[in-house]
Amino acid sequence: MRKEDGAEAVASQELKVRRMDESGIALALEWADAEGWNPGRHDASCFYAADPRGFFLGELDGEPVGCISAVAYDGTFGFLGLYIVKPPYRGRGFGLKLWNTAMDYMGARNVGLDGVVAQQDNYRKSGFKLAYRNMRYQGTGGGTEPAGLVQLSSIGFDEICRYDATVFPVPRVGLLRRWIDQPQVVALGVLSGNRLAGYGVARASRSGFRIGPLFADAAHVAGALFEGLSSRLRGEPIFLDTTEANPRSAELAQRYGMEPMFETARMYTGGIPNVQSDRCFGLTSLEIG
Repeated sequence: MRKEDGAEAVASQELKVRRMDESGIALALEWADAEGWNPGRHDASCFYAADPRGFFLGELDGEPVGCISAVAYDGTFGFLGLYIVKPPYRGRGFGLKLWNTAMDYMGARNVGLDGVVAQQDNYRKSGFKLAYRNMRYQGTGGGTEPAGLVQLSSIGFDEICRYDATVFPVPRVGLLRRWIDQPQVVALGVLSGNRLAGYGVARASRSGFRIGPLFADAAHVAGALFEGLSSRLRGEPIFLDTTEANPRSAELAQRYGMEPMFETARMYTGGIPNVQSDRCFGLTSLEIG
């Protein structure tokens, strides 16, 4: 039976689960950094804008011990992430209580996640099916910006949303508005006439900059966007999450001398969404899709 979305606390043994506000998400991102996930410096406000009700904190006698995010983008699609229990509290069933709260909130939506490979079997038991693998690559910014790029801020927001919705399963207006406008961001586009042919964003992370999304009609457009972003991040560590759904994304990373770091498994409960995966050269975020 699904719990009511409005329930603000779920008690289980000594663990209480409640919704997080933006400051709680900031704490979860500190934990994510400790796990080596290298979250963005300004992710908390961006994530919160995606779904203010989709972030849950587990507390034991008032002490935060675990968290999970369950972003409901609309009534049909959601994404799980930030699934963390602090090391001293693992193996006590707290993670399962957080998981169940998140899945109850997701309801009948098709739910996606990017999980570590070792946890695939556990996710399968909860109804998730492997779609494809993703690989994070690391490199160093530099090079020369090619001609033909424009500041993304010069393009109408409706056009950015239109293009994004060809690659992401559903519109995500709240997230995008914050994502492309956050501090320390580099955001570039390529136009074909008055329509986008691709866009890319690099956001400041705890170490260097993470590039994503990197969406483009063709590999040469993605390459130009990558070169433009990289040229503005000279000497900085840069990271790109490529996807097996578009093998040309890994080819792009390798062409620019990036090295693989770690692999994740993209899984869904309701099947792979019908999107133009060949336009995805870099995922937006392993935490929220």
